[in-house]
Amino acid sequence: MTDGNFAVAQSGGPTAAINASLCGVIKKAFSENRKIFGMINGVKGAIDGNFADLNGIFKDEKALALLRNTPAAYLGSCRYRLPDFDGKSELYEQIFDNFRKKNITMVIYIGGNDSMDTVLRLSDYAAKNGKNVLFAGVPKTIDNDLMGTDHTPGFGSAAKFVATAVAEIARDCAVYADRSATLVEIMGRNAGWLTASAALARSETSDAPHLIYLPEKLLSKEKLINDIKNCSARNIVIAVSEGIKNENGIYYSNLDCNAGHDKFGHAQLCGSAKVLESIIKEAFGIKTRSVELNVLQRCGSHFASLTDLTEAEMIGAFGAEALLSGKTGIMAGFERVKEYEVKPIINDVKAVANLEKTVPDSFIAENGCDVTEKAIAYLRPLILGEPKIETENGIPKHIALN
Repeated sequence: MTDGNFAVAQSGGPTAAINASLCGVIKKAFSENRKIFGMINGVKGAIDGNFADLNGIFKDEKALALLRNTPAAYLGSCRYRLPDFDGKSELYEQIFDNFRKKNITMVIYIGGNDSMDTVLRLSDYAAKNGKNVLFAGVPKTIDNDLMGTDHTPGFGSAAKFVATAVAEIARDCAVYADRSATLVEIMGRNAGWLTASAALARSETSDAPHLIYLPEKLLSKEKLINDIKNCSARNIVIAVSEGIKNENGIYYSNLDCNAGHDKFGHAQLCGSAKVLESIIKEAFGIKTRSVELNVLQRCGSHFASLTDLTEAEMIGAFGAEALLSGKTGIMAGFERVKEYEVKPIINDVKAVANLEKTVPDSFIAENGCDVTEKAIAYLRPLILGEPKIETENGIPKHIALN
């Protein structure tokens, strides 16, 4: 078994379940009587030597229970790309020196595609320069676009929020007699998993959303207009990904504004639904509006998925256990077995970092504006169950790092 202390960090966009994964890591460290430090603001905490003593903070089960149901990233986050290295690097040496000072030999990094790039770079540097530190990634992202896992913690709760929001928006729209169209813009740059989950809003009393557009399929202006012409609903509800592109492969959002790119080279998107709203208004002259869920879908813990939180905690503990057994350069993941059951698996992080898992064609209807029953069967189990939420003064109670 590996000697030394743990460090854990959170990176990328926050979710409703990332703190449940942190909770799993902490519990595993405690069970092995190990010290565990939280790296503040992701890898930047390791660079700056900014660590929180989690043993001192989480002395009792009540604090850990509150952490599990608190959304966002308790330790803070970052979007920071480590530089390439050839041989030794002053920045990397600084990181490993800060680990040495606290006898940190095991590091868990909770995050998505770009965060796994950090795990890959740090584990490679350790291997090439004889550093006695092991690294493991624990998956996290509402986009569900991470390779090496059936699904990602955080996605189930975000999908539950999206489906609930779309169902409630549809109820709002249905009260009016005049024909209307409402577009709901949902996160997803190149992968439409979260937009697909809007289909879970459908019930015996509502068939909304009536149209679903994923970024995996190009959408021409002509197709959008024809789809609406052929839609029999009086009050049309349309679920659309922020990353939807026109027939030329250009983001609709970039036809209205160009927000540039982030540090990992990803396009920053804004307002695809607003652009489509203008097209519909011009073509049909009906009341049309767009609703951008934006950050609301990331941390909606007041109606989180119990399945999601339970699995998030489990995969955090599994990642810590893998480090204790001496593994490094890995990312934990889920494999789906039987009707719905998952087991944790280990991936080589090289097979995961900087890659993107998109929605398969078998999940997308042939007409390009809906999802299949196979998609529904995949999605439905991920949103089931509700955690018991502690409240204070009528709203959910959260924990924060001082």
